[in-house]
Amino acid sequence: MELSPRGLAVSELAIEVFRANGALLAAGDALTRPAGLTSARWQILGVIDHAPQTVADIARAMGLRRQSVQQTADALAAEGLAAFEDNPRHRRARLLAPTETGREALAQVERRHAAWADDLASRLDPAQTEAATAALRALTDALETGGTR
Repeated sequence: MELSPRGLAVSELAIEVFRANGALLAAGDALTRPAGLTSARWQILGVIDHAPQTVADIARAMGLRRQSVQQTADALAAEGLAAFEDNPRHRRARLLAPTETGREALAQVERRHAAWADDLASRLDPAQTEAATAALRALTDALETGGTR
């Protein structure tokens, strides 16, 4: 079956999203490396910085599989950047919380991220950035409501 023009446009969008994802992960790894983190660890620390959460809750918030979040959570705990705590609402699903060392690493990355984001924003058209954000939200919504038929 041949792609329609609309289908081709969506395919090209998907390819650009994959390329952007790769570039963002590389940039994130460069931002986080001085703090001893990776993009994945930074993302999880950012989620739990507001409140301890279960691995399943973190996975849902990030749109990831629980198993991949579990591996990263275990690595954060092994390195002293996060710790598992008892969960008063569930005996087996423990909560992951940042340690003081984890919060310090996160703060260091957030300072670097702010400078990076401001620099990047200065090279982009604000209207295009807003339109791209809206388009990506629409794409995500469509995918989450049955986009894989």
